[in-house]
Amino acid sequence: MNKVSTYFKDSYKELIEKVSWPTWAQLQQSTMIVLAATLLITAMVWVMDTAIAKILELIYSIF
Repeated sequence: MNKVSTYFKDSYKELIEKVSWPTWAQLQQSTMIVLAATLLITAMVWVMDTAIAKILELIYSIF
């Protein structure tokens, strides 16, 4: 049980003293980058899905 309490104490100490938290501006910038990347990837997947659906419709209409 002593090892568990030592682990939690050390984890808390590391969280308070060694972790560098981003500033509000850095957090906002990172959030915007993630949001933009998500929207871009979503648009790419939508375009590919639509294109493949149209191609398959064309192939199915031929046969």
